[in-house]
Amino acid sequence: QVQLVESGGDLVQSGGSLRLSCTLSGKIRSFSAMGWYRQVDGNEREWVAGIYANGATKYADSVKGRFTISKDRVAKTSYLQMNSLEPQDTGVYYCRTSLGTADIWGQGTQVTVSS
Repeated sequence: QVQLVESGGDLVQSGGSLRLSCTLSGKIRSFSAMGWYRQVDGNEREWVAGIYANGATKYADSVKGRFTISKDRVAKTSYLQMNSLEPQDTGVYYCRTSLGTADIWGQGTQVTVSS
């Protein structure tokens, strides 16, 4: 079964850093593109960052300059390095990729930033 498994969420103080990981498991070679999203208190999931097949990256304005997305296709893992964290970054972070016509989401990892 193909799935995405996230890790790295934690409680951190404002100004701190975290690195989230998202690993693709199952009988599949790797992924091309990956997106990271976050959800706060049951609201709609908000797109945060994306990395594409050619390595290009894009960020939501709210995280630009603070977050960095990367990927290691051999390790089948995407990373979201989050620096200068703010309380408004608190939420459940999800990764997502598309494999053919299937949309694969991770289970989410909780990030809590205290002021």
